[in-house]
This record gives sequence, structure tokens and C-alpha cells, in this order.
Amino acid sequence: MTVGEAIRAAAEALATVSDTARLDAELLMAHALGMTRSDMLLKAMRDPAPAGLAALVERRAGHEPVAYITGEAEFYGLTLKVTPATLIPRGDSETLIEAAREAFQGRPAPQRILDLGTGSGALLLAAMSVWGDAEGMGVERDPDAAFVAMANAERTHINTAPDPAELERQRQKLADAGFFPSTVAYVGKRARFRVLDWRKRGWRAHLGTFDLVLCNPPYVEADGALDRQVADFEPDTALFAGPEGLDDYRILIPQLRALMNPGAVSVFEIGANQAEAVTALAEAAGFTVELRRDLAGRPRALILR
Repeated sequence: MTVGEAIRAAAEALATVSDTARLDAELLMAHALGMTRSDMLLKAMRDPAPAGLAALVERRAGHEPVAYITGEAEFYGLTLKVTPATLIPRGDSETLIEAAREAFQGRPAPQRILDLGTGSGALLLAAMSVWGDAEGMGVERDPDAAFVAMANAERTHINTAPDPAELERQRQKLADAGFFPSTVAYVGKRARFRVLDWRKRGWRAHLGTFDLVLCNPPYVEADGALDRQVADFEPDTALFAGPEGLDDYRILIPQLRALMNPGAVSVFEIGANQAEAVTALAEAAGFTVELRRDLAGRPRALILR
């Protein structure tokens, strides 16, 4: 069977699992071949199919997301490492970067950027790729996710690789301190990452202030219905936020002023039905609010000033 024939067969096998079965099959095949999808489509469609594809298709047939199978996801032109410790970056979240770019149009570029709940580092690194002179800080409660973000800062050349011995010392500090150390920073040239839990007292001490704050917090209501590939595989702690999905907004928004320089902007991702509720929280905290919609026309981001 050729690569092209195997892709068609895999797409047929995945048709009942995925709305993007053909794309999934192509991405899995490219991963099995160890090449980019574009190179595969241009150069390898008549080559013999690799034996490893079947196992990858079987995993996808069990609803495992393609990004976790391949270990990569695309976001704002960046190819990022992802693991089950992190949410998979989604194209809809690029709305936050576009909203931030709009907010700083005609103004001095942000010099310090904060990403709350950085996960894979997608929002922070995308923003830092836009503003090439900015420094960034990513805050993340899960040490495993923080290490993924740091790896992505290196992969995208925002940071250069740290000294391995220093990396191991930082890893040992995490192990010694338990799962939620509050003082360990992953040091890079431009982007730094700290393991902090905003649900714990004193989490924002020593962070400083920023010109741009980005945040894609957990916002799914406790009984919210999710696709199997999300519910069964992506981390619950990054998804769910109480009965209305508003718990983390209620924690973060009243504390934003202490993190923002004069004239700073914050951009928050929201669920499709949360614009009114989150806007009310922000206005009660003294912010003006602007809504931005994603490409499908759904409410997606709020700009807070």
C-alpha cells in the first residue's frame, strides 16, 4: 500500500470519530514518516506506507487527540510541543493575540507580558513573537506543564537552551518542594516561567507589573458537556471552573490592577455564553471592557483596560 492509499484507508476508518478525518490521517502519516505534512504531500504520496501508521490510527480511533499522538500543535505560526499535561492550543485562542495587537496599535509596544495559566506557553510565545523586544512571564500551577512551556520557548527560539545542570537543579527543587512550589522560576533569556497557583494566598508576590496580561483560564462549567477527545484526555484542572465556569475569573479579575502598569491592557478568553457575566465582573472591578469574536462569530475575548 502506498502512502496515499494508506491515508485514504485511515480517513475512512476515522470518519465516525472525527469531523476532520482526512486531515487527521495526513497528520498521523506525516508523523509516522518523520516529515512535515507539506513535504509528505509533495514528495512521498507514492512511497510505501510505514508500518507504524496502524498503531497511530488505532489511538485516534479511541478518540485520543491528534496533537497528543504526534506531540505537536500549531498556534499562530508556531509549532509547539504538547503533552497531556497541557491543553491543546486552539485556533480560536488566536483571537486573543489579534485583540492584543489591536489594543497596542499606534501605541508603544508592550515591554513586559504576563500569561496567566500558560500551559504550553502558546499565548505568551505568540505574543513574544509579535513583540520581539518584550520580556515575558508565564504562570502555571502544574510543574509538568511549565516544563513544556519552557521547552517551547527554546523550540521557538524565544529562549536559548538552558544549562542542563541548572535545569536539573530546578527540577530537583520542584521535587523537594512538592507539586506547588511558589518560589521556583525557570530562567530563560526572554521568557521565564513560575509554578504558582492563583488559588493560593500570596501567589502574585514578586511578579511585578506588566504592560500586557493574557489569560485563558479554566472556564467550563462543572457539568458542561465536552467532546470525548477533550473530556477523556485533556487536563480537568485546565478546563473546569465551578458550577458556572466563572470561579477563576472571580479570583483573577479583582487582582489584575496590582499586576498592570498604567495604561496596561488585559485580554481574557471566555466561553461562548460568558461575555455578559465576565464583563460584569470586570466592570465591578473598575475596568472598561471590549468584546472580540472569533472567526466563527462567537464571543471569544474580552479586552480589559
